[in-house]
Amino acid sequence: MGLPRINPYPLPTVDELPAARGQWVPQTARAALLVHDMQRYFLAAFAQDDAPLAPAIANLARLLAHCRSRDIPVFYTAQRGNQDRRDRGLQADLWGPGMQAIEDHETIIDALAPARNDHVLVKHRYSAFQRSNLETLMRVRGRDQLLITGVYAHIGVLSTATEAFQRDIETFVVADALADFSRADHDLALHWVARTCAVPLTTDRLLELLP
Repeated sequence: MGLPRINPYPLPTVDELPAARGQWVPQTARAALLVHDMQRYFLAAFAQDDAPLAPAIANLARLLAHCRSRDIPVFYTAQRGNQDRRDRGLQADLWGPGMQAIEDHETIIDALAPARNDHVLVKHRYSAFQRSNLETLMRVRGRDQLLITGVYAHIGVLSTATEAFQRDIETFVVADALADFSRADHDLALHWVARTCAVPLTTDRLLELLP
């Protein structure tokens, strides 16, 4: 129960990405960026200065700067510590009590800290859409595309991508701005979303497509 220790592994390259069934192309006027669960509690399991975490953070920082400079809305998810067992639900059966309500657990890491105009959503379940107004905030801003980054690829990222698809939101998973328990889990998530609900892209390719 609880999070494992995560051994270093290399991030996937553009040549290793699975082909997507969807043929969507991200557009500056339609896209929103999601930074998923990049809190100290979730990232403590990684080797901080090694792959996948260090390069994923660097790529995500590039995306944040790019999106903010082009008025692409930025959303964060962040869980709260000391969750009531009734609110935590079945997650407690699989992962234990979760984080504590302390700075070393709840805080989004400094390298990716939210800016003044970003939106921080309280995270309740694997999917960022559960018990949140993410879809409403996107729709009123004319956004029907979602760029997903963060941790963990095969859990919350995959779940959010699946739900976005079911809400008719075109979804893009940024393969080298993610991290996971292992490269096998990371690849599983990319292959699953490519076949069912999203388009995997690298950071470089995404920046090319959002001029």
